[in-house]
Amino acid sequence: MIDTDTIAAISTPLGEGAIAIVRLSGEEAIPIASKVFEGKNLNEVSSHTIHYGKIIDPETKEMVEEVMVTVMRGPRTFTTENVVEINCHGGLASVNRVLELVLGYGARIAEPGEFTKRAFLNGRIDLSQAEAVMDLIRAKTDKAMNVALKQLDGKLSKLVEKLRQELIETVAHVEVNIDYPEYDDVEEMSHQMLLERTKKVYDQVEKLLETAKQGKILREGIKTAIIGRPNVGKSSLLNAFVQETKAIVTDIPGTTRDVIEEYVNVRGVPLRLIDTAGIRETEDIVERIGVERSRQALKESDLILFVLNYGEKLTEEDRKLFEAVDGLEYIVIVNKTDLEQVIDLEEVERLANGKKIITASMKEDIGMDQLEATIAETFFEGDIDGGDLTYISNVRHIQLLKQTMQALKDAEQAMEAQMPIDLVQMDVTRAWELLGEIIGDTVQESLIDQLFSQFCLGK
Repeated sequence: MIDTDTIAAISTPLGEGAIAIVRLSGEEAIPIASKVFEGKNLNEVSSHTIHYGKIIDPETKEMVEEVMVTVMRGPRTFTTENVVEINCHGGLASVNRVLELVLGYGARIAEPGEFTKRAFLNGRIDLSQAEAVMDLIRAKTDKAMNVALKQLDGKLSKLVEKLRQELIETVAHVEVNIDYPEYDDVEEMSHQMLLERTKKVYDQVEKLLETAKQGKILREGIKTAIIGRPNVGKSSLLNAFVQETKAIVTDIPGTTRDVIEEYVNVRGVPLRLIDTAGIRETEDIVERIGVERSRQALKESDLILFVLNYGEKLTEEDRKLFEAVDGLEYIVIVNKTDLEQVIDLEEVERLANGKKIITASMKEDIGMDQLEATIAETFFEGDIDGGDLTYISNVRHIQLLKQTMQALKDAEQAMEAQMPIDLVQMDVTRAWELLGEIIGDTVQESLIDQLFSQFCLGK
């Protein structure tokens, strides 16, 4: 159900900055803004124009802010409603005072994601495009941003609509055969014909799902744990990725007492890097807590960067770490090649059991290019398709596509069993409905509320 209230919220991050924006949307957005604005009469100005003036408290006549106000009349707005954006100086006190005034004169505070929700409910965008708005905000790399932009532009929506159209035409053909068997000019829908049509849609959905792993990585990043004994260079590796000193680097074992997280861009792939405390037995209570968190990070990671010391022999702790990462995705980095070789590289190769091994020196900036290339090859076979490929990255979309494939599989099995064609049609209709949930055509209101509640306030 579309709410007709006029909503308002601060649409820029809170804190000091050049500007802060208070956004209003709804039928009364312009009259409400006019009550607190001193300058041109906003009720009479042209749409999509910006005006200089002051925000005045009508009761005290006190000036609250010096502002620029943008007026946009529906339906040519993001929400399709009347929209006003009040551009204030970027301070906490002033922008909150402006928000309080517009709330006091008829607006209500917007719920998280309510501006985008209204754009969806008013038909401006579909549900997959609405979700792309948040993906765009959260994008960590250019390639993740491009994936979100394509989805926002309707690339996924058009593909889903095409698949749904093929299914609904098939269902309609079956229904004509059932309801009007006397029509000789309508080709009879045989089991073979129905099988061919549903198989075509099945193959396209399957192809779309093949992008899910890469798409999810682009959206959420690769959760990457850096592990190793204390003082092998884990923090130096983190700093080499981020190109600045985030972690303390010393020769004292146990310096990193807790898990340090940082997002970095590796050849278009977002890495959620986790620099863990050195995993070892320790009597230090604080360090022991860090070690336990490191073990937990190890279990939850998509990729492990296992660091060894070129200038030291392998220890029993190193060998136990090889056992701990057995069966997981990891790359071995033998660090500190600027030192004299002491480590037995043949033993390292044997313990790594076919996993990639990279020799490096964080101190002399050797090996990082090879490491980045290896990470890209591990997850994207060297590169990400920057062309017309539609990536599926949203978990909800992935699950719906899997359910669509199952419904089409059920239809195929029913046809092979020569079940009545009207019963087979039920599975095909189910597939059509599941695809509709992706773009919001057949989705429940409770799910819509849940999805938009995850958005940031003011978006």
